[in-house]
Amino acid sequence: MSSIIYTDLQFPIHRLRRLRQNKLIRDLVSETSIRIEKLIMPIFVKDGISEPEEINSMPGQYRWPLNDKLIKFIEELIQHNIKSIILFGIPKHKDSLGSEAYSKDGIVQRSIRMIKETFPELIVISDVCLCQYTDHGHCGIVKYVNGKYVIDNDETIKLYAKIALSHAESGVDIVAPSGMMDGQVKTIREVLDREGYEHVLIMSYSVKYASSFYGPFREAAYSSPKFGDRKSHQMDYRNAFEALKEVITDVNEGADIIMVKPALAYLDIIKMIKTYIPYIPLAAFSVSGEYSMIKAASRMGWIDEKSIVFEIITSIFRAGADLVITYYALDVAKWIIEK
Repeated sequence: MSSIIYTDLQFPIHRLRRLRQNKLIRDLVSETSIRIEKLIMPIFVKDGISEPEEINSMPGQYRWPLNDKLIKFIEELIQHNIKSIILFGIPKHKDSLGSEAYSKDGIVQRSIRMIKETFPELIVISDVCLCQYTDHGHCGIVKYVNGKYVIDNDETIKLYAKIALSHAESGVDIVAPSGMMDGQVKTIREVLDREGYEHVLIMSYSVKYASSFYGPFREAAYSSPKFGDRKSHQMDYRNAFEALKEVITDVNEGADIIMVKPALAYLDIIKMIKTYIPYIPLAAFSVSGEYSMIKAASRMGWIDEKSIVFEIITSIFRAGADLVITYYALDVAKWIIEK
């Protein structure tokens, strides 16, 4: 039926021109728009510093100390109508089990308590993984089996549950497991529910590709693996329909929000997931490599930073994302308000 309608529809091209010729009209009939409250700002919090540290590979982004400097930054976010942040912790101490990740006095746990006490209405999301906390830089417990290093999936997800529980006890609104371990959502959901935290949501990194776009993040969070790579548990970028399997698994295990990461090179994946599974909120992470490439090109004068950021963020929403995690969240909010 739809093909007949499209075939028979008469729509002279000059009518399209009429819709485009006036900016106010273009805005009125635009199909996709950026809403500030749909943007999530990533924040790095680092233990043992007193002043913000600018991240060399991510100009304009900082590792924040747990003091009034962070509070003032979050106040600025709120003033510009940004309602959600996601926290990434950088500890002073690392070990093979990433014990600082689930310590009640870990950097993220203390950050959550301070932020929620100061800004109770702010939605605080916490990354749940081990790569920033382990001395080997991998996302879980590493064992040497049959002549090679492997991650022990089952033991690792037990630690993920401990991390998530410690974040819930600190007052987080949403936990975001990013390790791509099998069964991580199910284990976390069971532990949270058993301990009385049914209200804490899970935003799962359901579709996280083994991507080269993560380089600046790994420098920012000191999370590069000391050996090997993460291809055994992160997705192969050559695969698309595998993403649906990952999403369906996570939803069945209890994920409240699903995520695609990275965003820009995977717009087709975002579109496919939203088409096949439209009823689950879908987040997309515009990652560090995307941010840094735009920054580098704009500083060279090769592109207009503001216009290309709007184009990219709009494309992510147009593909089907309901929420976008972006290091440009504050800039976009300021630019929209300036309009």
